[in-house]
Amino acid sequence: MARENENGRGSPKLICTIRKILIYADDVVHVFVALALLLSAVFMLVFTATDFAAVNISSILLIINDILFVLIIMELFWTVIRYLKRQEFSLKPFLGIGIISSLRRILMLEAQMSINGHADYYSLEELGVSAAIVLVLVLSYFLMAKVEKKSAE
Repeated sequence: MARENENGRGSPKLICTIRKILIYADDVVHVFVALALLLSAVFMLVFTATDFAAVNISSILLIINDILFVLIIMELFWTVIRYLKRQEFSLKPFLGIGIISSLRRILMLEAQMSINGHADYYSLEELGVSAAIVLVLVLSYFLMAKVEKKSAE
């Protein structure tokens, strides 16, 4: 147990050592997360390559869906890399992930509706909600870029 000084805190040297160990452990965990994300993206691309075997509308839609998913994984990967480089946190990558995810869902809904030949109420409702999400996220991205530009001046 750490000896307490007159302020009621442990020795500064011990606290600094513990802090360094915890920061190192945090970095190790983030490196493993980055590697897991990178491996997931590679495995997803390999899995996607199997859809090229049968070229039809369904397989092409699956390929587009899977590639957009890989983009989402890679954006998360770069967020972890930015953290490891001690760069400032930004919401932009997460807004990008949200936009890509919503567009991915819109494409899949459109594909399902065209394959089925009709659109039910719930599909149209989900399509509208996804389109609204894209609109809000793009607007947020635009406003954030504008604020960052003004703060840089």
